[in-house]
Order: sequence, then C-alpha cells, then structure tokens
Amino acid sequence: MRNIRKRFAEEGLEAALNERPHPGAKPKLDGKQEAFLVALACSDPPEGREHWTMQLLADRLVELGVVESISDETVRRVLKKTTSSPGRKDSGVSAR
Repeated sequence: MRNIRKRFAEEGLEAALNERPHPGAKPKLDGKQEAFLVALACSDPPEGREHWTMQLLADRLVELGVVESISDETVRRVLKKTTSSPGRKDSGVSAR
C-alpha cells in the first residue's frame, strides 16, 4: 500500500492504478531447447534403463551440448508444462 501511495504522490493517479511490468527471471531454456528436451524425453531411454529420469535427461542435455548446465528440477518444470506425465508408461519418463 505504501508503494501505491508513493507512486501516486510522485507520478499521479494513472501510475498508482497501473502496476509496472515485473521482469522476472530469465528462462533457463529457450523454445528450441525446450522442444529438444521434450523430444528427448519421448525417445527411447538409454540402454539398460527402462525409463528416462529427470537427472538422466539433464545429463544428456549437457552431454549433447544443448545447454552448459541444467538441474533435474528445471527439467521437471519444463516437462510439467507439456502434456507429458513423468512416470507414466506412455510418456517414457520416470520421476526417479
């Protein structure tokens, strides 16, 4: 509330009623990298594995030079935005 009053005093009614855009954090992956990750998750898992894990996917993205580094949590968040369901047989990805 204090910020709104301050904005009103300094910039007027219109500025007080309309918030400025919040920049937020820069995405870890661009659209092309996200698409690559989804395609990778839908591909066959490495030999000797029944499913992809978040960590395996993260490691493979680094190995292939798609990204310099990425966490398994970022992989999980990106895949969560898609219609894939990690852990389900038809998605090819396992949560662990």
